[in-house]
Amino acid sequence: MKLHYKGKYDKNPESIPANSHKPNCVKFKEPEDSKKLGIIINIIAIPILLIFYIPVLMSNIQAASSQFVPALVLFLLGLFPHEILHAICFKEDVYLFTNFSHGMLFVAGPEDMSKSRFIFMSLLPNIVLGFIPYLIFVINPDWAILGVLGSFNISSGAGDYLNVFNAITQMPKGARTYLHHFNSYWYLPEN
Repeated sequence: MKLHYKGKYDKNPESIPANSHKPNCVKFKEPEDSKKLGIIINIIAIPILLIFYIPVLMSNIQAASSQFVPALVLFLLGLFPHEILHAICFKEDVYLFTNFSHGMLFVAGPEDMSKSRFIFMSLLPNIVLGFIPYLIFVINPDWAILGVLGSFNISSGAGDYLNVFNAITQMPKGARTYLHHFNSYWYLPEN
């Protein structure tokens, strides 16, 4: 894997590196409009945040409240590591884009992936930065900061969960996927 920092994403999908389309490729059924996609991701993220944050509050409201701001700072500092965890799942070149004014930070790589590697790549940051800290909090509720931090990170993976859902529901067995500019495609390799 070789990571390339591409700087600010200018909302031009053509600026995202892409390989040529594969024969008989099928575009994922996903929202075309980035605003609509953002709304869907937020609709998914907010209930996830509540599902995980409310138990932290219920375990110790004072500790959870006092740890909110430090956990938020740690969460924001973890945005780059989140993308790096995605990036390490690529074998070839991967490109990091930012656009902080629109809350965007993402990696893109034009290489093909198996369904299982795509799912693993999508979930890895959420497991490492979200579920593991949250599980540590569940085991030791005195570490409320990990519960709050885990809640933030688990909910921030809403877009990743949407990718996993699309892969599970749309890709047949043996299919491979790739990113072409800002859209995902799948195809069945010819033997």
